[in-house]
Amino acid sequence: MAVITLTTDLGHKDFYQAALKGSLLTQLSDVNIVDITHEIPAFNIPRAAFVLGNAYHYFPKGTVHIIGINTLFHEESKYIGMKYRDHYFVGADNGIFSLLLNGNEPQELYELNLMQDLRYLHFPLADILSKSACHIAKGGKLKDVGTPMHQLIEKVTLQPIFDKDMIRGNVIYVDAFGNAITNISKDLFNKVQKGRNFILYFKRNETITNLSWHYNEVGEGEKLCLFGISNYLEIAINKGNASQLLGLHDDDSNVIRIEFKD
Repeated sequence: MAVITLTTDLGHKDFYQAALKGSLLTQLSDVNIVDITHEIPAFNIPRAAFVLGNAYHYFPKGTVHIIGINTLFHEESKYIGMKYRDHYFVGADNGIFSLLLNGNEPQELYELNLMQDLRYLHFPLADILSKSACHIAKGGKLKDVGTPMHQLIEKVTLQPIFDKDMIRGNVIYVDAFGNAITNISKDLFNKVQKGRNFILYFKRNETITNLSWHYNEVGEGEKLCLFGISNYLEIAINKGNASQLLGLHDDDSNVIRIEFKD
């Protein structure tokens, strides 16, 4: 059975989510629709990229992922169909694809060229994107619904800054437990650390000097840092909410600095 996932900022209050699912089921009645999340803050592309980027690879290869973030139609709108790591992604060319690729190359990249139905001019999710997703889910090719692209128009990067003795990053996501997840990957940390000691600085006077393996490796209510399931550095409190108690939120003001010393 074909699988289509949904990552949107539609929420659960209005009819938009139901309309999108109805559009998919009308075109492909036996499709398996899976909600990744509909709780992305409106137009928050980095948040959507983080959530989808950490979820999609758990799905079977060939899954189609609809990205419903900032898809509103305007005269210069471009909608993308991409194959990457044997998964398919459809959404607006608004920077999210560059975040998903994270410097890697896609297997296929097309600008979707299906005719916009004027009845759904303000809701491309239920038109161009749902039609393209169902076409792919039925076994169709991207080339049948798009024209080849050599590169993305909109590019966004959330890469940390680093040199041989320092990494400077930001909090990019706060999960339901209040863990503050940064944009500092485990690979980058290991690359710069090279077995050395470190001091993690945040919120002016707060520091952490040890890397934990588990959340309960410190006493209840104590802060820690570790690499969680996302493989990005997290700042957490054992059985506590680090975001609330330490004032860590996903905005540019929360600069995380790690200094390495022999």
